[in-house]
Amino acid sequence: MTTYAITSVTGRFGQVAIKQLNQLINPDDQIIGLARNVSKAKAMVPENVIVKKGDFNEHTTLQESLVGVDKLLFISSQPGQAVSRSTQHLNVVNAAKKAGVKFIAYTSFPHADTANTPLAMDHQKTEKALLDSGIKTSFLRNNWYLENELMTLKTAADQKTFVDATNNQLVGWALEKEYAQAAAEVLTLADPKSIYELSGSARTYTDLINNMDANINVKEASLKQLSSELIAAHYNEDQINGIIFNQTLISEGALAQTSSDLTELLGHPLTNIKDALNQLLN
Repeated sequence: MTTYAITSVTGRFGQVAIKQLNQLINPDDQIIGLARNVSKAKAMVPENVIVKKGDFNEHTTLQESLVGVDKLLFISSQPGQAVSRSTQHLNVVNAAKKAGVKFIAYTSFPHADTANTPLAMDHQKTEKALLDSGIKTSFLRNNWYLENELMTLKTAADQKTFVDATNNQLVGWALEKEYAQAAAEVLTLADPKSIYELSGSARTYTDLINNMDANINVKEASLKQLSSELIAAHYNEDQINGIIFNQTLISEGALAQTSSDLTELLGHPLTNIKDALNQLLN
């Protein structure tokens, strides 16, 4: 019998992962779902899942909830909260070590060990803490979720214009659910790799736009010009800030390196990019 646990089970990633894992486990295995809101989680997970308190800010409660867990899927938290993400993540690592967790799969950043973007810093600290903990670990270094582009692509379709300041840098976009399904697969492996660089096929924004069922004009610009070009194209402030963040990251080449790890874990090709875009936008 193996006892599995998944953090953040009320989130999109956690919801897919726990349902996928539930289809993969043996009849005598057990799944624990960890969430800040236990009552909310109970209404969202499969009936056989035990739900326990899993607040990244509460080290003691986390430790209690992880006692008896063999394998943990540690889904990284969102940055910008009252308690820093690095502190939250250290709480999880320390709680897991004290609770005796034997294996952790952690959702990290692409090529986190060599990435220079500030977005990777919390993941670098967490990966180091996991290595120092002595717990057997797999780093699931997820490339960009296609869902991260939802606002950008919908606005581009509405405005009939897309401003591209990425200098045709590549990204390994794939649907979030495919990353989550792969994470569940890793939990069930007898001898998982220590690092998985998970991504879709490398493609540019122009390729992404050309696979949409919309007539959109792609206009190239520099990062310095991007804000003024978006204002001229009638994007609002929130849209502009989100687009600048994504395009700055992409223009730095942080998401350019891809691999076949994701398809190999899933055992089948990823959703065709045109179909994936239709799923996302419709």
